[in-house]
Amino acid sequence: MTDVPTGRGPRVIRLRAAAAAGAGLAAVLVLSPLVSAETSAPVPAGNSNTEIVPQQSFAPLVKKVLPAVVNISVTEKAAGSDELGTQLPDGFRGAPLDQFLHRFFEQRRGEGLQGGPPEADGAKRIALGSGFIVDPSGTIVTNNHVVGDAAKVEVVLQDNSKYPAKIVGRDPRSDLAVLKITADKPLPSVSFGDSNAAQVGDWVVAVGNPFGLGGSVTTGIISARGRDIHSGQFDDFLQIDAPINRGNSGGPTFNLSGQVIGINTAIYSPNGGSVGIGFAVPSNVAKNVVDQIESHGKVTRGWIGVQIQPVTGPMAASLGLKDDRGAIVAAVSPNSPGAQAGLKQGDVVLSFNGTEIKDMRDLPRLVAANAPGTKAALTVWRKGETVTLDVTVGDMPENPQVAMAGGRQGEAGDETGQAEALGLHLATLDNQLRQELRVGRDVHGAVITGINGDGIGESVGFERGDIIVSINQQPVQNADDAAQMLGKAAGSPQKNALLLINRHGQTRYVGVDLSRNRG
Repeated sequence: MTDVPTGRGPRVIRLRAAAAAGAGLAAVLVLSPLVSAETSAPVPAGNSNTEIVPQQSFAPLVKKVLPAVVNISVTEKAAGSDELGTQLPDGFRGAPLDQFLHRFFEQRRGEGLQGGPPEADGAKRIALGSGFIVDPSGTIVTNNHVVGDAAKVEVVLQDNSKYPAKIVGRDPRSDLAVLKITADKPLPSVSFGDSNAAQVGDWVVAVGNPFGLGGSVTTGIISARGRDIHSGQFDDFLQIDAPINRGNSGGPTFNLSGQVIGINTAIYSPNGGSVGIGFAVPSNVAKNVVDQIESHGKVTRGWIGVQIQPVTGPMAASLGLKDDRGAIVAAVSPNSPGAQAGLKQGDVVLSFNGTEIKDMRDLPRLVAANAPGTKAALTVWRKGETVTLDVTVGDMPENPQVAMAGGRQGEAGDETGQAEALGLHLATLDNQLRQELRVGRDVHGAVITGINGDGIGESVGFERGDIIVSINQQPVQNADDAAQMLGKAAGSPQKNALLLINRHGQTRYVGVDLSRNRG
């Protein structure tokens, strides 16, 4: 099955399988040349006035690590696949780049690379990926999306010996899985290195099974760290420019000491092939996940039960913060660790256990890294002051969104009325509007029923049906409340307002610069 790019922009692609059925080898013959360098650092060629130094090779490194890299063949049912014959991991559903996060499968017939026609619905498919042995007893690490909904998993070593594999455990949130094979002898293995020590510009070597061409080696450098590809709340990828392609998923990225510092997971591509932008799960993330799966068969993460969002410039100004750092709390789950610690909607979390929250993404990663039961100190900004709260980290539920549901804040009167302010047409949220908008009786505020082109609505991105729940952290009970509060904020010296908006049942803060209002 040939991948047909959708849209016009580049895509983030899961790298699971080899060349699509019937595509042949035509598309895989344009290969990037391997970089020639010595195993500690590249040797410059010098100039015409210096002696020519013979180029060194990555061969000693490759000889050392290659035996531990394996090809993974997964047989699974075709039913339930998407239009490309793939299924996205649960952790990637609903992400902003959801439509780009496709993994690639291949129909295989016999031992050749060229497959036959696609099987009928319900038939089994064979997809290819990569992995690596981390223990001589046969423990193998790969991507979760390589394993998929496997009916059968087979591992092929570099000497072509084949072993059936058992799935020990999997973690969709990090897109990692652990397999186990049993052999009658110790197997070659590699170890994890310290991905935190890896620097932009360091040489790396990627090994895997691209397009079914097992044992392929490419080289490059680390292009960036901490990349967020919008596949989940724990995104923290290494970006590398070593050519990696379909079928490289789950394969290792090595440093020049022969240690695994990343697991190749995705590429950013306009055409489905490598353009030198690949993403690898850092080894320091993988080590913790693998250890937990080996010990418990699953991964537990810390959780405090809050919905958060970034702090924008207008938000910071309205809250009295000097800069737009931290994570603002949009909602607190009832009876969650955060609620029990006293966290409130509108708090800005500035640090967790002494570590500064520079970006919103820092908080979930820091919390998740703590075992349930761990006690931690939260520093929050609340009503112009810093407050320290003590929280006992809980166990992240399987579905945090479900855990956020529930809890009522009391009933308010069903006053009716309409008002207009700053180009926004407002109506009090009554029972009829609640039914139309499908929100519960615990939600109160003013509904935006219309937006003038010369007001604040279009510039901010408001939509009809948005519910203004609070303004500058004061609850809105009806349309008149909202109009008066907006007018007061517009007339203040700061001319900024922090609005809490409920859209389709989800709450989030919006910072509004009222000095730009023309309404």
